[in-house]
Amino acid sequence: MRSRLLPARTLVAAVATAVLVGGCGSGDDWSRPRPKPSAVGTLGAGFVEPSAPPTPEATITPRPGSWDELRPSEDYRVVLLTAGEDRQTRTLVSAVKEWAEEVRADLRTVTATKPDEFVPRISDAIAMRPDLIVTAGNDLIDPLALVTPHHLDQQFLVVGAELAEPTANVTAADWTGASFRGEGLGMSSSYDPASFTSERAGRAVRAGAAAVLTGLTGIVVWID
Repeated sequence: MRSRLLPARTLVAAVATAVLVGGCGSGDDWSRPRPKPSAVGTLGAGFVEPSAPPTPEATITPRPGSWDELRPSEDYRVVLLTAGEDRQTRTLVSAVKEWAEEVRADLRTVTATKPDEFVPRISDAIAMRPDLIVTAGNDLIDPLALVTPHHLDQQFLVVGAELAEPTANVTAADWTGASFRGEGLGMSSSYDPASFTSERAGRAVRAGAAAVLTGLTGIVVWID
């Protein structure tokens, strides 16, 4: 499975000219004042070693279930940014939606359907000013690498893939069989579409969100 990406010059131009379009979600337009969202609960033992916090771009392997008792406060604003109709991407999208319903997050979805929409749709998601943007789909990886360093105040969670050189605002939740890192690096030799199960994708979303909520950002959360 290979990404269909635009030349870098076209991507840069799209960043400069992207225009906000509406997302879909609840009746709240997200413009009203509200308390700052917070983490509810605590991380369990084994998520990370407290005496040795991860360095930027590090990979951690939390103990399974160590994220189960932590969730965002109600109405946490999340944008699901997605591209692709392959089974793997659909599985990730379903996992994000199930997590959002479970924690009662205010979820809205932004979808890119063709390559020239990738960067504009990322810009649309950022303009909505959510608490977190969760991405699903390998086609978004290179455009994210272009855009995210310019928006360090916006947190991103990439599920089932990684950015090769993430900034502190980009966290990934990944596993053996996933880990696509961009067109220039090609597909990992261990890539396995069958590894994208509903159960594994659900764990990745929950573990990745727990990392973001506790400030463990700019790292890879490995869930194997």
